[in-house]
Amino acid sequence: MSASDITLMIEAFDRLSAAGFTVGPEWQAVHEVCQAHEGEAPFDWGHAICHRIEGDDWNADYWYRRAGKRRGRGTVAEEWSVMKAALSKHL
Repeated sequence: MSASDITLMIEAFDRLSAAGFTVGPEWQAVHEVCQAHEGEAPFDWGHAICHRIEGDDWNADYWYRRAGKRRGRGTVAEEWSVMKAALSKHL
């Protein structure tokens, strides 16, 4: 996992955030980035958030477990803020 991979995910999530965390092209872009890095905890966390947005709690929880995380109790925007801060430490 390189810093450029993390940057790519941050930028994709920022576009998804600007789109209101809805399923659509921005969601698909994040999902594809995360799938390309399956098995790497930060990307598995992102994958979990994608499925949380989609409303697929079972699938989201699977990816949260793979990432060593638990589903956030707040909004997706709040979880993204926490995740972005954590990811920024890898840059």
